[in-house]
Amino acid sequence: MLKLYNFYRSSAAYRVRIALELKKLNWESVPVNLGLGEQRFENFLKYNPQGLVPVLEFNGDYFSQSLAIIEFLEEMTPDPPLLPKDLMERAKVRRFAHQIAMEIHPLNNLRVLKYLEKNLGLNEDKITSWYLHWIEEGFNALEQFLKKNNYKSHFCFGESPSLADVCLIPQVYNGLRFHCKLSKYPLIKSIWDHCKSNEAFNRAAPESQQDAPKE
Repeated sequence: MLKLYNFYRSSAAYRVRIALELKKLNWESVPVNLGLGEQRFENFLKYNPQGLVPVLEFNGDYFSQSLAIIEFLEEMTPDPPLLPKDLMERAKVRRFAHQIAMEIHPLNNLRVLKYLEKNLGLNEDKITSWYLHWIEEGFNALEQFLKKNNYKSHFCFGESPSLADVCLIPQVYNGLRFHCKLSKYPLIKSIWDHCKSNEAFNRAAPESQQDAPKE
């Protein structure tokens, strides 16, 4: 049994949940409430001294870093693949995914937003402005990359979801939380709209998680 220590609204955890669902793996969710600071509790730090989610437990080992976890799942369960067989296409998918996970997301994750508020004293409007600046800059680049790659499908690359979609969808979800105007990015919006109709993506969505607030 795979156990995923995660928080329903964490983009990084969301990525791993999508990968688990796309590969139809049997997994158990172990919620870690970031709002209450449970990621800094001693009983969690023994799994990941960084105090970050997600963490994947498998056969008594604990793995952190979302992209490393997804690559582990890809090698453990290669079907359905999240990376193309072609060397050049695989590099393109990784480039797209890394741009999201390493360039866009780190500037807008919860730790950064809390630091802006508590340590630098920025109000809600300025924090939102910070968030939108970096996500719009990132989305502009992603949109142009899709155009140059002759995007013509429902997913970022081809007719099946890849690591690129696994990273893109959580970032779009968070962008919409901060009122990002998705209409400015028609290709990204098309991928988002299509993935919303995919059951694996829906099962991985924040509102489908056991720790999501109930209305």
